[in-house]
Amino acid sequence: MMIAYLDQQLRLAPGTDVDPCGAGGEIHPDLAAASEDFGGVVRALPAAVHRPRSADDVAEVIRQALRYDHLTVAARGNGHSVAGQALAPGGIVLDMRTMSRMELVRGDGGQICADVGAGVLWGELLEWGVAKHGLSPASWTDYLGLTVGGTLSNAGISGQAFQKGPQISNVDELEVVTGDGERVVCSPKSRSDLFFGVLGGLGQFGVITRARIPLIPAPPMVRWIRVVYASFEGYKADVEWLVGRPEREGFDYIEGFAFVNRGGDPASGWESVPIGPSSVFDASLVPHGSGPLLYCLEVALYHQLHDGVDKRVDEMLRPLKYIRGLEFTAEVSYVEFLSRVNLAESAARANGSWHAPHPWLNILISASDVSHFDRHVFQSVLKDGIGGPMLVYPLLRAKWDPRTSVALPDSDVFFLVALLRFNQPYPIGPPVESLISQNREILKRCKSNGYDFKLYFPNYKTEPEWVRHFGQDWARFVDRKAMYDPRAILSPGQNIFSRARPPSSGS
Repeated sequence: MMIAYLDQQLRLAPGTDVDPCGAGGEIHPDLAAASEDFGGVVRALPAAVHRPRSADDVAEVIRQALRYDHLTVAARGNGHSVAGQALAPGGIVLDMRTMSRMELVRGDGGQICADVGAGVLWGELLEWGVAKHGLSPASWTDYLGLTVGGTLSNAGISGQAFQKGPQISNVDELEVVTGDGERVVCSPKSRSDLFFGVLGGLGQFGVITRARIPLIPAPPMVRWIRVVYASFEGYKADVEWLVGRPEREGFDYIEGFAFVNRGGDPASGWESVPIGPSSVFDASLVPHGSGPLLYCLEVALYHQLHDGVDKRVDEMLRPLKYIRGLEFTAEVSYVEFLSRVNLAESAARANGSWHAPHPWLNILISASDVSHFDRHVFQSVLKDGIGGPMLVYPLLRAKWDPRTSVALPDSDVFFLVALLRFNQPYPIGPPVESLISQNREILKRCKSNGYDFKLYFPNYKTEPEWVRHFGQDWARFVDRKAMYDPRAILSPGQNIFSRARPPSSGS
Protein backbone atom coordinates (compact mmCIF):
# COMPACT_ATOMS: atom_id res chain seq x y z
CA MET A 1 0.00 0.00 0.00
CA MET A 2 2.93 2.34 0.55
CA ILE A 3 3.80 2.06 -3.14
CA ALA A 4 0.25 2.96 -4.12
CA TYR A 5 0.32 5.90 -1.76
CA LEU A 6 3.61 7.23 -3.09
CA ASP A 7 2.45 6.83 -6.68
CA GLN A 8 -0.67 8.81 -5.89
CA GLN A 9 1.04 11.45 -3.74
CA LEU A 10 3.79 12.14 -6.25
CA ARG A 11 1.24 12.64 -9.03
CA LEU A 12 -0.79 15.09 -6.93
CA ALA A 13 0.10 18.62 -6.00
CA PRO A 14 1.90 18.89 -2.63
CA GLY A 15 -0.50 19.23 0.24
CA THR A 16 -3.40 17.36 -1.41
CA ASP A 17 -5.56 15.75 1.24
CA VAL A 18 -5.40 11.95 0.90
CA ASP A 19 -6.10 9.17 3.36
CA PRO A 20 -3.69 6.39 2.45
CA CYS A 21 -2.87 3.17 4.21
CA GLY A 22 0.85 2.62 4.00
CA ALA A 23 3.45 0.66 5.87
CA GLY A 24 2.76 0.40 9.57
CA GLY A 25 2.36 3.85 11.06
CA GLU A 26 0.42 6.89 9.99
CA ILE A 27 0.88 9.20 7.02
CA HIS A 28 0.69 12.70 8.45
CA PRO A 29 -1.06 15.23 6.19
CA ASP A 30 0.67 18.36 7.49
CA LEU A 31 3.36 18.86 4.87
CA ALA A 32 3.79 22.55 5.68
CA ALA A 33 5.08 21.83 9.20
CA ALA A 34 7.76 19.55 7.76
CA SER A 35 8.83 22.07 5.13
CA GLU A 36 10.85 24.24 7.51
CA ASP A 37 12.85 23.97 10.72
CA PHE A 38 13.73 26.08 13.75
CA GLY A 39 16.26 28.05 11.69
CA GLY A 40 13.42 29.40 9.58
CA VAL A 41 15.75 30.25 6.71
CA VAL A 42 15.58 27.17 4.47
CA ARG A 43 12.27 25.78 3.24
CA ALA A 44 11.46 22.72 1.14
CA LEU A 45 8.06 21.06 0.80
CA PRO A 46 8.10 17.25 1.04
CA ALA A 47 5.83 14.95 -0.93
CA ALA A 48 4.81 13.07 2.22
CA VAL A 49 5.26 12.92 5.97
CA HIS A 50 5.29 9.50 7.59
CA ARG A 51 4.93 8.77 11.30
CA PRO A 52 6.62 5.42 11.95
CA ARG A 53 5.77 3.22 14.91
CA SER A 54 8.83 0.97 14.65
CA ALA A 55 12.16 0.45 12.93
CA ASP A 56 10.40 -1.92 10.56
CA ASP A 57 8.14 0.97 9.50
CA VAL A 58 11.21 3.10 8.78
CA ALA A 59 12.82 0.28 6.81
CA GLU A 60 9.67 -0.22 4.73
CA VAL A 61 9.47 3.48 3.87
CA ILE A 62 13.10 3.52 2.76
CA ARG A 63 12.78 0.34 0.71
CA GLN A 64 9.69 1.64 -1.06
CA ALA A 65 11.26 5.05 -1.67
CA LEU A 66 14.20 3.30 -3.34
CA ARG A 67 11.83 2.23 -6.10
CA TYR A 68 11.80 5.84 -7.34
CA ASP A 69 14.77 7.39 -9.10
CA HIS A 70 14.56 10.75 -7.37
CA LEU A 71 12.86 10.19 -4.01
CA THR A 72 14.74 10.95 -0.78
CA VAL A 73 14.07 10.41 2.94
CA ALA A 74 14.90 12.63 5.93
CA ALA A 75 14.39 11.94 9.63
CA ARG A 76 12.87 14.82 11.60
CA GLY A 77 12.95 14.90 15.39
CA ASN A 78 11.54 18.00 17.04
CA GLY A 79 12.39 20.21 14.07
CA HIS A 80 15.23 22.13 15.73
CA SER A 81 17.80 21.95 12.97
CA VAL A 82 18.75 25.40 11.72
CA ALA A 83 19.87 24.93 8.12
CA GLY A 84 17.53 22.38 6.57
CA GLN A 85 19.17 19.19 7.84
CA ALA A 86 15.79 17.48 8.35
CA LEU A 87 14.18 18.62 5.09
CA ALA A 88 13.43 16.38 2.11
CA PRO A 89 12.48 18.46 -0.96
CA GLY A 90 9.80 16.51 -2.80
CA GLY A 91 10.66 13.45 -0.69
CA ILE A 92 9.50 11.77 2.50
CA VAL A 93 10.00 13.19 5.99
CA LEU A 94 9.93 10.68 8.84
CA ASP A 95 8.34 12.28 11.91
CA MET A 96 10.38 10.43 14.53
CA ARG A 97 8.52 11.84 17.53
CA THR A 98 6.17 8.86 17.33
CA MET A 99 9.07 6.60 18.37
CA SER A 100 9.09 7.58 22.03
CA ARG A 101 9.36 4.34 24.02
CA MET A 102 11.58 4.36 27.17
CA GLU A 103 12.74 1.26 29.03
CA LEU A 104 15.31 0.55 31.75
CA VAL A 105 17.74 -2.22 30.77
CA ARG A 106 21.22 -3.49 31.58
CA GLY A 107 23.95 -3.20 29.01
CA ASP A 108 26.40 -5.98 28.12
CA GLY A 109 28.74 -4.92 30.92
CA GLY A 110 25.99 -4.70 33.52
CA GLN A 111 25.66 -0.92 33.26
CA ILE A 112 22.12 0.35 33.83
CA CYS A 113 20.91 2.04 30.64
CA ALA A 114 17.90 3.79 29.20
CA ASP A 115 16.78 2.05 26.01
CA VAL A 116 14.84 4.77 24.21
CA GLY A 117 13.24 5.51 20.89
CA ALA A 118 14.98 8.08 18.71
CA GLY A 119 12.04 10.46 19.04
CA VAL A 120 12.31 10.80 22.82
CA LEU A 121 13.13 14.35 23.95
CA TRP A 122 16.06 14.70 26.35
CA GLY A 123 13.72 16.56 28.70
CA GLU A 124 11.37 13.58 28.71
CA LEU A 125 14.28 11.25 29.44
CA LEU A 126 15.39 13.49 32.30
CA GLU A 127 11.97 13.57 33.94
CA TRP A 128 11.43 9.83 33.46
CA GLY A 129 14.89 8.82 34.62
CA VAL A 130 15.03 10.98 37.73
CA ALA A 131 11.40 10.73 38.85
CA LYS A 132 11.02 6.98 38.32
CA HIS A 133 14.52 5.63 38.85
CA GLY A 134 16.76 8.33 40.36
CA LEU A 135 19.05 7.94 37.33
CA SER A 136 20.31 10.27 34.63
CA PRO A 137 22.49 10.35 31.49
CA ALA A 138 25.90 11.89 32.14
CA SER A 139 26.01 14.28 29.17
CA TRP A 140 23.38 16.76 28.04
CA THR A 141 22.53 19.58 25.68
CA ASP A 142 21.61 23.00 27.08
CA TYR A 143 18.16 22.86 25.53
CA LEU A 144 16.30 19.64 26.33
CA GLY A 145 13.56 19.98 23.70
CA LEU A 146 15.72 18.02 21.25
CA THR A 147 15.35 14.37 20.33
CA VAL A 148 17.83 11.65 21.18
CA GLY A 149 18.21 10.69 17.52
CA GLY A 150 18.69 14.30 16.47
CA THR A 151 21.54 15.17 18.82
CA LEU A 152 23.32 11.83 18.30
CA SER A 153 23.35 12.62 14.57
CA ASN A 154 25.39 15.75 15.38
CA ALA A 155 27.26 15.47 18.70
CA GLY A 156 25.29 16.85 21.65
CA ILE A 157 27.28 19.42 23.62
CA SER A 158 26.78 21.15 26.94
CA GLY A 159 28.77 22.12 30.01
CA GLN A 160 29.35 18.49 31.04
CA ALA A 161 31.17 17.63 27.79
CA PHE A 162 34.63 18.73 29.02
CA GLN A 163 34.41 15.96 31.62
CA LYS A 164 31.98 13.36 30.28
CA GLY A 165 32.38 13.95 26.56
CA PRO A 166 29.61 14.88 24.13
CA GLN A 167 26.45 12.79 23.98
CA ILE A 168 27.88 10.71 21.14
CA SER A 169 30.58 9.54 23.58
CA ASN A 170 27.88 8.23 25.92
CA VAL A 171 26.06 5.59 23.87
CA ASP A 172 26.23 1.81 24.33
CA GLU A 173 24.14 0.65 21.40
CA LEU A 174 22.12 1.90 18.45
CA GLU A 175 19.40 0.52 16.24
CA VAL A 176 19.80 1.98 12.76
CA VAL A 177 18.02 1.61 9.43
CA THR A 178 20.52 2.12 6.61
CA GLY A 179 19.91 3.73 3.24
CA ASP A 180 19.22 0.35 1.64
CA GLY A 181 16.48 -0.41 4.17
CA GLU A 182 18.49 -2.78 6.39
CA ARG A 183 17.66 -2.75 10.09
CA VAL A 184 20.88 -3.08 12.10
CA VAL A 185 21.66 -3.23 15.82
CA CYS A 186 25.20 -1.91 16.26
CA SER A 187 27.61 -1.06 19.07
CA PRO A 188 31.34 -0.47 19.62
CA LYS A 189 31.81 -4.25 19.36
CA SER A 190 29.24 -5.19 16.70
CA ARG A 191 28.99 -3.47 13.31
CA SER A 192 31.21 -0.83 14.86
CA ASP A 193 31.92 1.08 11.65
CA LEU A 194 28.23 1.81 11.20
CA PHE A 195 27.86 2.60 14.91
CA PHE A 196 30.61 5.22 14.90
CA GLY A 197 29.72 6.46 11.44
CA VAL A 198 26.14 7.26 12.42
CA LEU A 199 27.27 9.11 15.56
CA GLY A 200 27.83 12.64 14.34
CA GLY A 201 27.12 11.45 10.80
CA LEU A 202 24.50 14.13 9.99
CA GLY A 203 21.95 11.46 9.12
CA GLN A 204 23.95 10.39 6.06
CA PHE A 205 24.45 6.69 6.81
CA GLY A 206 21.26 5.61 8.51
CA VAL A 207 18.19 6.63 10.48
CA ILE A 208 18.69 6.14 14.21
CA THR A 209 15.54 4.47 15.55
CA ARG A 210 16.69 3.46 19.05
CA ALA A 211 19.58 4.29 21.38
CA ARG A 212 20.88 2.72 24.58
CA ILE A 213 22.16 5.45 26.92
CA PRO A 214 24.18 4.60 30.07
CA LEU A 215 22.75 6.09 33.27
CA ILE A 216 24.34 7.26 36.51
CA PRO A 217 22.80 8.21 39.88
CA ALA A 218 21.18 11.64 39.64
CA PRO A 219 22.41 14.07 42.31
CA PRO A 220 19.66 15.83 44.24
CA MET A 221 21.06 19.37 44.22
CA VAL A 222 23.22 21.74 42.18
CA ARG A 223 25.18 24.82 43.25
CA TRP A 224 24.93 27.10 40.22
CA ILE A 225 27.41 29.98 39.96
CA ARG A 226 28.26 32.78 37.55
CA VAL A 227 31.22 35.15 37.82
CA VAL A 228 32.33 37.99 35.54
CA TYR A 229 35.63 38.87 33.83
CA ALA A 230 36.72 42.15 32.29
CA SER A 231 39.12 40.55 29.81
CA PHE A 232 38.94 37.52 27.58
CA GLU A 233 42.51 36.54 28.40
CA GLY A 234 41.68 36.34 32.10
CA TYR A 235 38.54 34.33 31.38
CA LYS A 236 40.34 32.00 28.97
CA ALA A 237 43.18 31.27 31.40
CA ASP A 238 40.81 30.40 34.23
CA VAL A 239 38.37 28.31 32.19
CA GLU A 240 41.17 26.29 30.59
CA TRP A 241 42.66 25.66 34.03
CA LEU A 242 39.30 24.50 35.33
CA VAL A 243 38.61 22.00 32.53
CA GLY A 244 42.08 20.51 33.02
CA ARG A 245 41.60 19.70 36.70
CA PRO A 246 41.04 16.11 37.86
CA GLU A 247 37.36 15.22 37.91
CA ARG A 248 37.20 14.72 41.67
CA GLU A 249 38.65 18.21 42.27
CA GLY A 250 36.60 20.27 39.85
CA PHE A 251 33.15 21.42 38.84
CA ASP A 252 30.67 19.15 37.09
CA TYR A 253 29.59 21.73 34.53
CA ILE A 254 31.60 24.53 32.90
CA GLU A 255 30.37 26.97 30.27
CA GLY A 256 30.77 30.68 29.56
CA PHE A 257 29.56 33.50 27.38
CA ALA A 258 30.42 36.98 26.16
CA PHE A 259 27.97 39.79 26.83
CA VAL A 260 27.68 43.49 26.05
CA ASN A 261 29.13 45.87 28.63
CA ARG A 262 25.97 47.90 29.03
CA GLY A 263 22.44 47.55 30.32
CA GLY A 264 19.11 47.60 28.55
CA ASP A 265 19.45 44.28 26.73
CA PRO A 266 18.19 41.33 28.80
CA ALA A 267 19.39 38.88 26.15
CA SER A 268 22.94 40.16 25.58
CA GLY A 269 23.75 42.80 28.21
CA TRP A 270 24.31 43.06 31.98
CA GLU A 271 20.82 41.72 32.66
CA SER A 272 21.69 38.38 31.04
CA VAL A 273 24.13 37.45 33.83
CA PRO A 274 22.31 37.39 37.22
CA ILE A 275 20.69 34.12 38.28
CA GLY A 276 17.15 34.62 39.45
CA PRO A 277 14.94 37.73 39.49
CA SER A 278 16.29 39.04 42.81
CA SER A 279 19.91 39.30 41.62
CA VAL A 280 21.19 42.63 40.30
CA PHE A 281 24.27 43.35 38.20
CA ASP A 282 26.28 46.13 39.89
CA ALA A 283 27.93 47.84 36.92
CA SER A 284 29.99 50.10 39.22
CA LEU A 285 32.23 47.11 39.97
CA VAL A 286 33.31 46.78 36.32
CA PRO A 287 36.85 48.25 36.01
CA HIS A 288 37.05 51.64 34.36
CA GLY A 289 38.17 51.37 30.75
CA SER A 290 36.82 47.87 30.20
CA GLY A 291 36.04 47.03 26.59
CA PRO A 292 32.69 46.70 24.82
CA LEU A 293 32.30 43.10 25.98
CA LEU A 294 32.59 41.32 29.30
CA TYR A 295 32.77 37.58 29.90
CA CYS A 296 30.82 35.32 32.21
CA LEU A 297 32.10 32.02 33.56
CA GLU A 298 29.23 29.68 34.46
CA VAL A 299 29.94 26.64 36.62
CA ALA A 300 27.95 24.13 38.63
CA LEU A 301 28.73 21.60 41.33
CA TYR A 302 26.44 18.60 41.80
CA HIS A 303 26.12 17.62 45.43
CA GLN A 304 24.26 15.77 48.14
CA LEU A 305 22.58 17.73 50.90
CA HIS A 306 24.81 18.88 53.78
CA ASP A 307 28.10 17.69 52.30
CA GLY A 308 30.26 20.79 52.82
CA VAL A 309 29.45 22.30 49.45
CA ASP A 310 30.16 25.87 50.60
CA LYS A 311 33.75 25.02 51.50
CA ARG A 312 34.31 23.12 48.26
CA VAL A 313 32.98 25.95 46.13
CA ASP A 314 35.05 28.55 47.98
CA GLU A 315 38.20 26.50 47.45
CA MET A 316 37.55 26.15 43.72
CA LEU A 317 36.67 29.82 43.18
CA ARG A 318 39.49 31.30 45.28
CA PRO A 319 42.27 30.98 42.64
CA LEU A 320 40.14 32.49 39.87
CA LYS A 321 40.77 36.07 38.75
CA TYR A 322 37.23 37.29 38.16
CA ILE A 323 35.82 40.66 39.28
CA ARG A 324 35.12 40.33 42.99
CA GLY A 325 31.59 41.31 43.89
CA LEU A 326 30.16 40.14 40.57
CA GLU A 327 29.28 36.64 41.74
CA PHE A 328 25.82 35.17 41.33
CA THR A 329 24.76 31.94 43.00
CA ALA A 330 21.67 29.76 43.24
CA GLU A 331 20.88 26.46 44.90
CA VAL A 332 18.54 24.45 42.68
CA SER A 333 17.48 20.87 42.10
CA TYR A 334 19.25 18.80 39.47
CA VAL A 335 16.17 18.72 37.23
CA GLU A 336 15.65 22.46 37.64
CA PHE A 337 19.26 23.17 36.67
CA LEU A 338 19.21 21.00 33.56
CA SER A 339 15.85 22.52 32.58
CA ARG A 340 17.09 26.10 33.02
CA VAL A 341 16.61 27.03 29.34
CA ASN A 342 12.86 26.50 29.69
CA LEU A 343 12.51 30.00 31.14
CA ALA A 344 14.32 31.49 28.16
CA GLU A 345 12.07 29.52 25.82
CA SER A 346 8.96 30.84 27.55
CA ALA A 347 10.23 34.41 27.25
CA ALA A 348 11.10 33.94 23.58
CA ARG A 349 7.67 32.51 22.82
CA ALA A 350 6.06 35.44 24.61
CA ASN A 351 7.97 38.13 22.68
CA GLY A 352 7.73 36.40 19.30
CA SER A 353 11.41 35.64 18.81
CA TRP A 354 10.90 31.88 19.16
CA HIS A 355 9.00 31.78 15.87
CA ALA A 356 11.28 34.20 14.03
CA PRO A 357 14.16 32.97 11.85
CA HIS A 358 17.25 31.80 13.77
CA PRO A 359 20.35 32.09 11.58
CA TRP A 360 22.57 30.61 14.28
CA LEU A 361 26.28 30.05 13.82
CA ASN A 362 28.18 27.40 15.78
CA ILE A 363 31.95 27.13 15.46
CA LEU A 364 34.53 24.83 17.04
CA ILE A 365 37.79 26.80 17.13
CA SER A 366 41.26 25.90 18.36
CA ALA A 367 42.30 27.30 21.74
CA SER A 368 45.35 28.82 20.05
CA ASP A 369 43.10 30.91 17.80
CA VAL A 370 40.23 31.81 20.11
CA SER A 371 41.91 34.95 21.53
CA HIS A 372 42.36 36.25 17.98
CA PHE A 373 38.71 35.41 17.34
CA ASP A 374 37.79 37.50 20.38
CA ARG A 375 39.67 40.52 19.03
CA HIS A 376 38.65 40.23 15.39
CA VAL A 377 35.07 38.99 15.80
CA PHE A 378 33.64 39.34 19.31
CA GLN A 379 35.04 42.82 19.96
CA SER A 380 34.55 44.00 16.40
CA VAL A 381 31.73 42.38 14.45
CA LEU A 382 29.74 41.38 17.55
CA LYS A 383 30.56 44.20 19.97
CA ASP A 384 26.91 45.27 20.08
CA GLY A 385 25.60 41.77 20.81
CA ILE A 386 23.34 39.55 18.76
CA GLY A 387 20.04 39.64 20.67
CA GLY A 388 20.83 36.32 22.32
CA PRO A 389 23.61 34.30 23.99
CA MET A 390 27.18 34.33 22.64
CA LEU A 391 28.56 31.15 24.18
CA VAL A 392 32.31 30.52 24.33
CA TYR A 393 33.78 27.68 26.39
CA PRO A 394 36.41 24.94 26.03
CA LEU A 395 36.16 21.26 25.16
CA LEU A 396 38.80 18.55 25.33
CA ARG A 397 39.57 16.54 22.21
CA ALA A 398 40.49 13.52 24.36
CA LYS A 399 36.80 13.15 25.30
CA TRP A 400 35.75 12.68 21.64
CA ASP A 401 36.10 9.31 19.95
CA PRO A 402 37.96 9.80 16.64
CA ARG A 403 35.99 6.93 15.07
CA THR A 404 32.82 9.04 14.97
CA SER A 405 32.02 11.20 11.96
CA VAL A 406 32.37 14.62 13.66
CA ALA A 407 35.01 16.95 12.20
CA LEU A 408 37.05 18.70 14.91
CA PRO A 409 39.88 21.25 15.03
CA ASP A 410 43.36 19.77 15.40
CA SER A 411 43.96 21.31 18.83
CA ASP A 412 43.83 19.23 22.04
CA VAL A 413 41.70 22.04 23.51
CA PHE A 414 39.15 23.84 21.39
CA PHE A 415 36.30 26.23 22.13
CA LEU A 416 32.66 26.12 21.15
CA VAL A 417 31.52 29.53 19.93
CA ALA A 418 27.72 29.49 19.61
CA LEU A 419 25.94 32.61 18.35
CA LEU A 420 22.34 31.93 19.32
CA ARG A 421 20.34 34.82 17.91
CA PHE A 422 16.87 35.43 19.30
CA ASN A 423 15.84 38.52 17.38
CA GLN A 424 12.22 39.51 17.01
CA PRO A 425 10.76 39.31 13.51
CA TYR A 426 11.47 42.11 11.06
CA PRO A 427 10.68 45.04 11.12
CA ILE A 428 10.88 45.02 14.94
CA GLY A 429 14.13 43.10 14.69
CA PRO A 430 16.81 43.24 11.98
CA PRO A 431 16.14 41.66 8.59
CA VAL A 432 17.32 38.07 8.49
CA GLU A 433 19.46 38.85 5.43
CA SER A 434 21.66 41.15 7.53
CA LEU A 435 22.18 38.41 10.13
CA ILE A 436 23.13 35.90 7.45
CA SER A 437 25.52 38.47 6.00
CA GLN A 438 27.07 38.90 9.45
CA ASN A 439 27.63 35.14 9.65
CA ARG A 440 29.37 35.24 6.28
CA GLU A 441 31.63 38.05 7.48
CA ILE A 442 32.57 36.06 10.59
CA LEU A 443 33.46 32.99 8.55
CA LYS A 444 35.37 35.14 6.07
CA ARG A 445 37.50 36.48 8.92
CA CYS A 446 38.08 32.99 10.28
CA LYS A 447 39.30 31.81 6.89
CA SER A 448 41.37 34.87 6.02
CA ASN A 449 43.13 34.74 9.41
CA GLY A 450 43.87 31.05 9.00
CA TYR A 451 42.06 29.88 12.12
CA ASP A 452 41.88 26.19 12.88
CA PHE A 453 38.10 25.83 13.06
CA LYS A 454 35.18 23.64 12.06
CA LEU A 455 31.49 24.40 11.81
CA TYR A 456 29.30 22.59 14.32
CA PHE A 457 25.96 21.89 12.58
CA PRO A 458 27.83 22.36 9.28
CA ASN A 459 26.03 23.62 6.22
CA TYR A 460 27.79 23.95 2.88
CA LYS A 461 26.59 24.17 -0.71
CA THR A 462 29.43 22.58 -2.67
CA GLU A 463 31.51 19.42 -2.51
CA PRO A 464 34.85 21.29 -2.22
CA GLU A 465 33.54 22.98 0.92
CA TRP A 466 32.57 19.62 2.42
CA VAL A 467 35.97 18.20 1.46
CA ARG A 468 37.68 21.04 3.34
CA HIS A 469 35.35 20.53 6.31
CA PHE A 470 36.18 16.84 6.75
CA GLY A 471 39.80 17.16 5.68
CA GLN A 472 41.69 13.90 5.89
CA ASP A 473 38.48 12.12 6.99
CA TRP A 474 36.60 12.98 3.79
CA ALA A 475 37.56 9.68 2.13
CA ARG A 476 36.23 7.76 5.15
CA PHE A 477 32.99 9.76 5.03
CA VAL A 478 32.51 9.01 1.32
CA ASP A 479 33.31 5.32 1.81
CA ARG A 480 30.75 5.07 4.59
CA LYS A 481 28.15 6.73 2.39
CA ALA A 482 28.89 4.29 -0.42
CA MET A 483 28.62 1.39 2.02
CA TYR A 484 25.46 2.31 3.93
CA ASP A 485 23.52 4.63 1.59
CA PRO A 486 24.87 3.92 -1.90
CA ARG A 487 21.97 5.60 -3.71
CA ALA A 488 22.17 8.75 -1.54
CA ILE A 489 18.58 8.57 -0.39
CA LEU A 490 19.10 9.86 3.17
CA SER A 491 19.27 13.43 4.55
CA PRO A 492 19.27 15.39 1.29
CA GLY A 493 18.93 18.68 3.17
CA GLN A 494 22.63 18.60 4.06
CA ASN A 495 23.59 19.07 0.38
CA ILE A 496 26.53 16.67 0.72
CA PHE A 497 25.38 14.01 -1.75
CA SER A 498 22.45 13.76 -4.12
CA ARG A 499 20.68 10.97 -5.92
CA ALA A 500 21.91 12.51 -9.15
CA ARG A 501 25.48 12.39 -7.75
CA PRO A 502 25.73 9.27 -5.57
CA PRO A 503 28.92 8.59 -3.59
CA SER A 504 31.90 6.85 -5.10
CA SER A 505 34.76 5.31 -3.17
CA GLY A 506 36.94 7.90 -1.49
CA SER A 507 39.94 5.61 -1.47
